[in-house]
Amino acid sequence: MKKTLLVLSSLFLTLMLSAQGDCYKRLEDAFVKRGSYGVGDDMHRNVIISFFDKNGSSTCASGKARVENGQIVSILVQYDDLVYEPYEKKFYNEKKQAPSINNGISDMCFTADGEKFKVIFIDKLKPKQKALKEVTLPDDL
Repeated sequence: MKKTLLVLSSLFLTLMLSAQGDCYKRLEDAFVKRGSYGVGDDMHRNVIISFFDKNGSSTCASGKARVENGQIVSILVQYDDLVYEPYEKKFYNEKKQAPSINNGISDMCFTADGEKFKVIFIDKLKPKQKALKEVTLPDDL
């Protein structure tokens, strides 16, 4: 009985971690499929920050991002007490410049201590296209 309970709890924990681990992939797929509106210069108050670990899986957090001249200049991360705090680490893209935004998603951002993340502007995701309603033809035609 104890072994079964241990196996089930391990399976549940693995499923929960893998569901969170693909949060960036789900967002990226939606942006590739639907596209995004342009991201203007402003403080964007509803962004998703996807932090990547060494294995390539991601953890997504809520945040805010300031965009100036088409580049992300600062971000704030929301914590479980619903408070936003500035992300104090200096971040940059692979060219050591301020990250730019393409199709609603930032360049990969890096920090000096090895953290990696992307900023997703979820409010800029275009809506799903309408699909035609198919009809069922009667059998007696």
